Amino acid sequence: MSEERLQCVLAHAGVASRRHAAEIISAGRVTVDGIVVSEPGERVDPDSARILVDGEPLPSREKCRTIMMNKPVGVLSSMSDPFGGRTVADMIRGAVPERLVPVGRLDKDSEGLLLLSNDGDLTLRLTHPRHEHEKTYIVRAAGRWNEEKLATLRGPVRMPDGYVTRPVPVRVVSGPQANVTTLEFRLREGRKRQIRYMCSAAHLVVVSLRRVAIGALRLPDDLAPGQWRDLTPGELALLDGRGV
Repeated sequence: MSEERLQCVLAHAGVASRRHAAEIISAGRVTVDGIVVSEPGERVDPDSARILVDGEPLPSREKCRTIMMNKPVGVLSSMSDPFGGRTVADMIRGAVPERLVPVGRLDKDSEGLLLLSNDGDLTLRLTHPRHEHEKTYIVRAAGRWNEEKLATLRGPVRMPDGYVTRPVPVRVVSGPQANVTTLEFRLREGRKRQIRYMCSAAHLVVVSLRRVAIGALRLPDDLAPGQWRDLTPGELALLDGRGV
């Protein structure tokens, strides 16, 4: 008999992240062998116990799988779009039998490294603010350039909702050329459209925005926009911090 915490069983089955699974259990939505269990840490044997969520059995346990994608511009980093737009789910449909979900987000008009996974623990580790995984972006920004703008970009910057960003490492990669400067941003917080608002505060307009790294994991040069592949064991180790 191999027992696991109930919240981990739900996470490994792809029901939700471990944190969200704990909330589902605490809400009394899970039964084990016909008995409501509201303690996320309750230990159960997933191979012998009959576990239901909202009256439905758990999906068959999938082997953990994580892929990296070079998301193109114009594709939503979500599993569906009520307006019929193209999503990352469309890009892997039919080729990936596992139920993978995006790890974090990347705006529709941005491109670059995006992970999709059914590993709830990995997803929580990479998306929860307390872990502060650094993400690196290469940005081409249009506008007249001077050193004062670099100081503005490095922050702090007040967002439209009133949130004030923490200082951010920003460096000039190249330019300006034809009024376009290429910049590298390294963020440990991920407010929606943060880089675009930071550039706006410096009176710059984002021409292109590409995520090139999550922690020590970098987007390979040979992975073209629209392509994806499974992470190697070594790349997974980088995300765990064991390969850094």
